[in-house]
Amino acid sequence: MSSITIVLADQYFKKDPQSSDLGRKIVNDGLTMLDELGFEEFTFKKLAESIDSTEASIYRYFKNKHKFLVYLSTYYWSWLEYVIEFETHHIEATSEKLDRVIDIICHSYELPKVLDLPGLSISKLRRVIDNESEKTYLNRQVDEINRKGLFMGYKELCGKISSIIQELKPDYQYPKALVSTIMEASHQQTFFAHHLPSLTELAVNSNRVLEEQSAEFIKHTVKSILEK
Repeated sequence: MSSITIVLADQYFKKDPQSSDLGRKIVNDGLTMLDELGFEEFTFKKLAESIDSTEASIYRYFKNKHKFLVYLSTYYWSWLEYVIEFETHHIEATSEKLDRVIDIICHSYELPKVLDLPGLSISKLRRVIDNESEKTYLNRQVDEINRKGLFMGYKELCGKISSIIQELKPDYQYPKALVSTIMEASHQQTFFAHHLPSLTELAVNSNRVLEEQSAEFIKHTVKSILEK
């Protein structure tokens, strides 16, 4: 049984979905449906039919499907930050710590079962992040969403990784830009390999798993930049 409890602030929902069986079912089944259908085809009406409930019951928890996607994304970023802290707090060498972080964000590192998320599939959540997370901020409401603090989980995670970059090379000018770039690359390159393979050397049908290829590419990029 996982010992992890992720607690999100109330700006991410109208009613905490972790507070009831129905709420948890909405999150779990909604994640599965998002993974299968994609954000554009996903609707609360379809989810309500799938869980034998009503749209009104889902709207009691989430204002709309965009807020639901933001909730899932933040849940993922908060979990990832916890995993990074758990897996790196004992590593003294900064370069080794950064390598472990890259392995974790690329999912090329096998995590112990104690870090599983209760009631949620990490593999499904990762695919939704790869395919859909950019839609949380690539919209005209991004400034308003940011003012409400809905990107705080992602910003805190990037800040934690940026501090490792600064520790490794204090005079490097762009630690935040580098971290946000590699975070996006960890998802985009995987997406490209699956759907737009001419945009990347990473390959789904390789002898090496895609996550390992992604981690190797990002480590190469970071090392090339920081060793200049």
